[in-house]
Amino acid sequence: MSVVKVLAVDDQPVFRRVARQLVQSTDGFELVAEASSGEEALALASELRPDLVLLDVRMPGLDGIETARRLPAVAPGTVVVLISLERLADLPASMASAGAAAHVRKQELSPGRLRGLWHLHGRV
Repeated sequence: MSVVKVLAVDDQPVFRRVARQLVQSTDGFELVAEASSGEEALALASELRPDLVLLDVRMPGLDGIETARRLPAVAPGTVVVLISLERLADLPASMASAGAAAHVRKQELSPGRLRGLWHLHGRV
């Protein structure tokens, strides 16, 4: 099995730290970069071609939904998982059209959940 390269995107340093710890504790996954904005995420994704992007929905400037829409143009084949504190029902309807593989509440992320998402939506 090859290593799944992950890009974590969140405007809050505390979540990026949690994402880093999550990925580091999940066998077969490697955090290749962190981004604090949608613009930075697009630039890093274009350069690094991650397999998986954990993308916060609510960020200032280019939010996660618009970033998810733009990612296929710069990193085709990248699996995008939108993350937020809110339940899916509480998020804008526009999220459904963003092209993300899944939505997960931040508090539900775990190594098992990460592996499960990759098994369902990744290139295994």
